[in-house]
Amino acid sequence: MIALIVTGILINPVINKQRRNRLKHRSFPPLWNAIIENNLPIYTHLSPTERRRLQGHIQVFLAEKQFIGCGGLQVTEEIKLTIGAVACLLLLNERGEYFPKLRSILIYPSTYFVNETVATGDYVVEERRVARLGESWINDQVILSWKQVKQDTDNWRDGHNVVLHEFAHQLDQEDGKAEGVPILPRKSDYSIWAQVMTEEYQQLCHDVQRGIKTVMNSYGTTNPAEFFAVATETFFEKPHQLLKQHQALYELLQRYYLLDPLQWV
Repeated sequence: MIALIVTGILINPVINKQRRNRLKHRSFPPLWNAIIENNLPIYTHLSPTERRRLQGHIQVFLAEKQFIGCGGLQVTEEIKLTIGAVACLLLLNERGEYFPKLRSILIYPSTYFVNETVATGDYVVEERRVARLGESWINDQVILSWKQVKQDTDNWRDGHNVVLHEFAHQLDQEDGKAEGVPILPRKSDYSIWAQVMTEEYQQLCHDVQRGIKTVMNSYGTTNPAEFFAVATETFFEKPHQLLKQHQALYELLQRYYLLDPLQWV
């Protein structure tokens, strides 16, 4: 039996499940509900059952994850609830374990900068100052730009969403690797996943190289891990277009996330 560590405390799985169930069944504050309605356009399109389920997931998420303001940002309830609500859409139908490796969410006011070491030739290494809007670490952190989070939620149908993107990486990284293959329910699922994802990834690369307009962002051609994250953004934000142009990919993600965003349109 494997115990779970939450904020540094070792918790028995049975006790942890009971604790989470209590959190899920707490009364959801009306102010929290109003904040989510205002900041997450898709929220009012969920069924009453889905809304209540999402509220329960949010309460667990907020209790288990630490939010840290960076660059002078003061973390507010709006910030925590907006990020939590979008992230928990990925877990809506009980298909996840609340991003078990994630401990802290670092939030900057806007674009932040990191030093990146890049090999530019044989035995030549260059250090660059790179602007970032978000990133997901395999160990324990997600980093986000609050300005970008707000821009993405205000423009839900544009197919870009830094929270969906980075938390899709968290799902991918649960097994310790970032390769575009999250943990799947059955062994037989992996061959189907590999076939569909490989074909769709290669198709996106082909289309981008030839300048063909695509429903998915061209950043998905970076590698299979980024493709999965970009496909997830598109699945939630542009379901009609994704289903029309990439039916096999849409149906694969529908089975993985156990939901159909078309019902929310």
